[in-house]
Amino acid sequence: MADIHITRQHGMTLREARKTAFNWAQEAEKKFDMACTYEEGDASDMCSFTRSGVTGTMTVDKDSFVLSARLGFLLSAFKDRIESEIVKNLDALIAKKAPAAKKVPAKAVKKA
Repeated sequence: MADIHITRQHGMTLREARKTAFNWAQEAEKKFDMACTYEEGDASDMCSFTRSGVTGTMTVDKDSFVLSARLGFLLSAFKDRIESEIVKNLDALIAKKAPAAKKVPAKAVKKA
């Protein structure tokens, strides 16, 4: 068995992060035939996911996403590929929701 553990800071509000995590769960259900259960909490949410050969959770709070997964024997051989795909998909979802950089107005310079 192989374990995957990924933590990503997101820079979103908790509400935005929840929506992003829920969208990730929906995508995992469609794309990877996962069974996902999403539970909202006061300060954090947890999405549990499973399918043949994979079980795991993704926790989302006001600061970060934390994904932990355990791969079964057969999928362990593909750990690096699976992990990179998860990272790519999660990073893409976070990038879509990342707050735009704030433009700081130039300060007027007084000449002496």
